[in-house]
Amino acid sequence: MIQTGLIQSAHNDLLTDVAYDFYGLRLATCSLDQRIKVWQVDESNGNWNVEDDWKAHDATVSKISWAHPEFGTILASASFDRTVKIWEQTSFASTADSQTNGAGAGSPQAASGGSSRWVERAVLVDARGTVRAVEFAPHHFGLKLATVSSDNNVRIYECLEQSSLATWQLSEEVDVSTLPSISLSSSYSVAFATPTQTSATLEGASATLVAQALQQSQNPTNQGRPGMGNREADGGWCISWCKDRYWGEILAAGCGITGAIKIIQLSPSRRPTTLLTLDPSPSPAGLPAEGGTSLASDGDTPTAFAITSVAWAPSCGRSYHLIATGGRDGHVRIWRVKPAEEEPDVEGEGSDPKWSASVVADFDHHKSAVGRVEWNITGTVLSSAGNDGRVRLWKATIGNVWRPAGSIGVEQSEDAQDADVSMDENAAAE
Repeated sequence: MIQTGLIQSAHNDLLTDVAYDFYGLRLATCSLDQRIKVWQVDESNGNWNVEDDWKAHDATVSKISWAHPEFGTILASASFDRTVKIWEQTSFASTADSQTNGAGAGSPQAASGGSSRWVERAVLVDARGTVRAVEFAPHHFGLKLATVSSDNNVRIYECLEQSSLATWQLSEEVDVSTLPSISLSSSYSVAFATPTQTSATLEGASATLVAQALQQSQNPTNQGRPGMGNREADGGWCISWCKDRYWGEILAAGCGITGAIKIIQLSPSRRPTTLLTLDPSPSPAGLPAEGGTSLASDGDTPTAFAITSVAWAPSCGRSYHLIATGGRDGHVRIWRVKPAEEEPDVEGEGSDPKWSASVVADFDHHKSAVGRVEWNITGTVLSSAGNDGRVRLWKATIGNVWRPAGSIGVEQSEDAQDADVSMDENAAAE
């Protein structure tokens, strides 16, 4: 059974993002109306009540992210005004004495509601384009956050003064579209599989690298604005951190209209590098895939659709990772990513270990652009939201075969919503 709740008229314009806090008892929302609202659930009846509401930016607020509670009650917001802002919730007493970034008790940057107040602690202004996504790093890496903007740059910030949250250092800034790989001969690993297959891995870079070179030569007009396409509105910019600390600081990032996601490794001793590129697009005609299998279905170069959302699942002891993507082509894809394994040198010749990936599920049930994908806390159930007005659930059944597990329709009233919850009987029974 799917339990649902409805918040009527949450904002005065379209919502752009929602984010639960660590405990799932509070919800932050942002909108085209430039405002952020924080909601608190009433556990006695399940209703959500607005706790705080304030104007956060001078343009659309695109994304919001909660920091881990060990650092306090902290929100980060990204906006089309090319800024990222850090907000902290404080009590009335502490806010009255605060003047951080001019956000004192009487300033417009301080948002009041109930017995608390959200104070603007820092403003990050390095982006040269609209900031499309922001996400705090897993807490074991410290108080860090990643942003991605329409200039195709991923920026990593680290807080140097956790007591005041006022000083943030830009520790990394890299153009995702030109980010080098660890090894051109082994960095790229692609797979194609049907939703009922659990693995179908193809390793190797030659066909894909040639395809990328051909695409760039055939589209010289895009080179001046890398990743932008014909319109910025056609692109997609998204990021998601790897939750497993064993592999170090790794994140997945997508930029522009390429339809590809790059797995990026961060290291204090060297520049960020691409471990793997997830690209579901088949090769153009005439370019055979590894193993002699042709991946092209016709004579035309396939159209690339932007990836609008990426979500890295919690590992929960698995020997591999699951990464979900949603795109403007209406597809929800689940990738099985296998980390590199150290291999002994052959005749004294060393080589970089390779990561590999396979598509284990590919669904097009939304029939329209997918705006968001997100995992549950154990990484066993995936949810997706699309322009068809439905939130759909996906779950692995026996044999690790991914199937639809239900859907929820977004309706105008609670009565209509109650009648519009459907479950896949086979998946629900697992």
